[in-house]
Amino acid sequence: MRCLHTRAGVALLSVIIALAAQSAMAKQRITTESELPRFSYPVMGTTQQLLESPTFEYLKFAMPVRSDIEKILAGYDIEDHATRRRMLAAQLGVDMVAGHHDPQALKIIKQIRALEDKPAERLTSGMEEEVYLRARMAEPAIAAGACPRSYEALYRAALRPLPWDTVSAAIKELRLRNELATNKFLVGMADARIGPTLSQQHALSLSDAEFVIAMRATMLVMTPCSAPALAALKAYAAVNDVYKPDIWAAREMKMPPAEKLTPVNVAIWDSGIDLSLFPGQLYTDPSPSADEDTHGIAFDIHALPTHGELMPQTEAEREQYPTLVRQLEGAGDLENNMDTPAMAALKAQLKSMSAAQVRVFFDRLSIAGGYGHGTHVAGIAARGNPAIRLAYARLTYDNNNPHLPPTDQDQRNLGAMYAADVAWFKSHGIRVVNMSWWNRPSNYEKDLADNGIGKDDAERKLMARRFFSSERDALYQAIQSAPEILFVTIAGNNDANNAFEECIPSSFVLPNLIVTGAVDQAGDETTFTSYGANVLVDADGFSVPSVVPGGATVKESGTSMAAPQVTNLAAKLLAVDPRLTPPELIALIRDGSTASGDGRRHLIDPSRSLQLLQSGSFQRAGTIPPQP
Repeated sequence: MRCLHTRAGVALLSVIIALAAQSAMAKQRITTESELPRFSYPVMGTTQQLLESPTFEYLKFAMPVRSDIEKILAGYDIEDHATRRRMLAAQLGVDMVAGHHDPQALKIIKQIRALEDKPAERLTSGMEEEVYLRARMAEPAIAAGACPRSYEALYRAALRPLPWDTVSAAIKELRLRNELATNKFLVGMADARIGPTLSQQHALSLSDAEFVIAMRATMLVMTPCSAPALAALKAYAAVNDVYKPDIWAAREMKMPPAEKLTPVNVAIWDSGIDLSLFPGQLYTDPSPSADEDTHGIAFDIHALPTHGELMPQTEAEREQYPTLVRQLEGAGDLENNMDTPAMAALKAQLKSMSAAQVRVFFDRLSIAGGYGHGTHVAGIAARGNPAIRLAYARLTYDNNNPHLPPTDQDQRNLGAMYAADVAWFKSHGIRVVNMSWWNRPSNYEKDLADNGIGKDDAERKLMARRFFSSERDALYQAIQSAPEILFVTIAGNNDANNAFEECIPSSFVLPNLIVTGAVDQAGDETTFTSYGANVLVDADGFSVPSVVPGGATVKESGTSMAAPQVTNLAAKLLAVDPRLTPPELIALIRDGSTASGDGRRHLIDPSRSLQLLQSGSFQRAGTIPPQP
C-alpha cells in the first residue's frame, strides 16, 4: 500500500483513526430491561442483619453495587428513564450512607430530576434526601442515626414554593411513608421481597440490591426524621390542601332507558367474581360443557381446567378473611389520609408489629387482595349498566411468597389456557374482556431465584426468557385470534415504560386491544402508573371504591382499577349500538377523551363518547389513532 504523505492524506488518516476510536467507545443501546447485564451480590445473613449491619459492613455489600452501576451507565445507552433513575437512586443511597460525598449526592439528585417524566416527580423527586443532605452539610458533627436540627426548617422551605395542584399526590405519599416509617416496618417490607431469595441463594440480583440500598437510605433519613418531616408536610398541607374536585361524576354517561339497550356480554379475566353481588347482571350459559361453569370458565394454579367462581381459600384464609377485609378498608383510608376508625386501627397495628409480623401481614394481605381482585374489578366494570352480562374467566393467582417455580409443563398449560379462554369468549358471544393483570421476564427471574433454580443470574436470565417467550407468544396469538372482541388492559403500576419492561399484555400493539393508565379523581397522573406509546387513554385509578367477596366496599388504587372504567364505557357504548367493532370502540373512547396540556394524559369522557356515537361523528371501522 502507498503511504499517505500528503496533508490531505494525513488529515484523512486522522479522521479514520478518530472514527475508529469513536466506534470502539460507542455505547451499546439498551431497548428492553432484559438486555441489561446481570450481576449477583453475596449476602451472608438475613434481611434484617443486612439492613441493620454496621455501616462499614453494609458498605462491603453496597460499594460493589455502586461500582457496577457506574460501569453500566458509562458503557450502555439506556433509553428508559425509569431504569436510569433507579440506578442513580442506588448510587445516591450508597453515597448518603457512606457520608463524605454530600455535594456529589446533590448532583445525583439533579440528574434524577432531569430524568423524571411526570411533572410532580420533577419537583419532588429526591426532596427529602436533598433536605437531609443540606442539613447534614450544615451540621457536620451530627451523631450517627440522629436527625439534623435544621431538617424541619429546610423541609418547610423546600415545600413552600411547590404548586399544590401539581404535587398533592406526591406529598400525600410522602406523608403516608413518614407515618409508617419505623425500622421494623421497613425491614419487614423488605423481607417480604428479598427474604425468599436470600434463603435460597444467599445472594441478590442487581434490582434487589438496588431495593436494599433504597431501604437502607430510607432508614437513614426517614426513621430518625419522620416527626419533623410530618410537621413540615402537615403545615404545608394545612395552607394549601383544598378539595380536589372529582371530574368523573360530570363525565358519567347518561344511559338511555333499559328497554332501549342491548344486553352486552363482558368477561372479567381475573381471579373470579362473587356472583351473589351482581343479581340481574350475569351471563348464563344454558348448556355448559363438562369443563365449563354456568357463568364462566376457570383454571387452577397450574393452568389446568377446574370449576368455581372464586379462587379457593384454605381454612386459615377463610378465617382470616373478614379481618383482612377490614385491613384493606383501613389501607384505602390510610392512602387518602382519612381519619377513620379502620385507618387508626391499621396504623396502630402496623406500628406495633415486629419485622417478622410485618412480613406475615403483607403476605396475608397479598393473598386476600388477590382473592378479591376480580370482584372489585367487576364492580367497577358493571357500575350503572343494566345491560351488562358479566362472565368470569377465572385465573388462580399464585399469591404465595415465594411463588411456585415455573416449569415447562406449566408453560404448556398456560398457553393452552390462553387459547381455551379466548375460544370460550368467542363461542359465548363475549364482546369486551377486562384484563387487569400483567407479567414480564424479570418476574420469571425472581421466581427462579426465590426457588433456588439456576446457578447464577445469567443462567436465570436465559431460562426466564424461554419461559416468558412461551407465555408472551401464546397470549398474543390468543388475543389476535379474536378481532371481534375488545380486550382492555392495564399500563401497570411500576412508574415505568411498559415496552422497556416487556410487560404483557400492555406492550402489545393490536387493533382489538386498548391500554389504560391511571389518574386520580381530578385527572392528575398518579405516581405509580406506568406509561408507553400505546397507552391510549387514562381513567380513575386512585382510591376507587368497589365491592369485594362478601359485599364489603373497599377503596383500592392501581391501573387495575382504571382499566375496568374503560371496560365500563365500552360495554355501555355496545349496549347503545351493538354493531360497534373493537377499532370503532377504541376510536370512540379515544376521540371522546380530553388531552392534558402536556399531551401525556387522555382522560376518558364517557358522556362525550356517547355524544360522538349518537351524532355519528366518529371513525367508523377505524384503526387505533396514533398517540402524540
